[in-house]
Amino acid sequence: MARRTKEDADATRNALLDAAELVFYEKGVARASLSEIAQAAGATRGAIYWHFKDKVDLFNAMMDRATLPLEGVCNAGEAAYAKEPLVQLRGMVELLLRSVVSDAHMRRVFEIALYRVEYVSELSGVRERHLAAHARFQALLERNLSLAAAQASLALPMSAAMAAAGLHALFNGLLQSWLLGEASFDLPATGRAAVDAYLRGLGFHV
Repeated sequence: MARRTKEDADATRNALLDAAELVFYEKGVARASLSEIAQAAGATRGAIYWHFKDKVDLFNAMMDRATLPLEGVCNAGEAAYAKEPLVQLRGMVELLLRSVVSDAHMRRVFEIALYRVEYVSELSGVRERHLAAHARFQALLERNLSLAAAQASLALPMSAAMAAAGLHALFNGLLQSWLLGEASFDLPATGRAAVDAYLRGLGFHV
């Protein structure tokens, strides 16, 4: 009986997270109410408070369940052994773009965090999470560009930090354009071509 009860509780929690994801996506985080989320999940407000302290706790649990793309790429990049830093760099970018395209949960959570949340009062921690993920990812790009330049005996036309910031801005712009344009172009193919062109502009042979 205890096992069945735990299974039921897990199912309810996942239903609430699914509902929160959809309601946050449709209405924005600030305008979404716990009653609307409970109704969408076929549950009660009491069920929400059984699993989550408040709307912020529910929001953070939703974010944790579908790891933000930048965080996922950073985890993969840091776990990899950078034998070929340019290969790893291009692979990280490819993983990021493909994850947004192929994983509906991840894409919605990314879009909610990017466009449908106001970084004020109790949700200010979400902004800090975004900034930390961006800083971590940019540091990975900088490290790989530095290693690749050293291996190729290449003098970059700018500092590795500036080159990493430019590369980060390049595909971040592609992601935002793809999301706003409702997938109007092939994101992985366009991103791959754009990143390779950028790397060639820095002097790398790709």
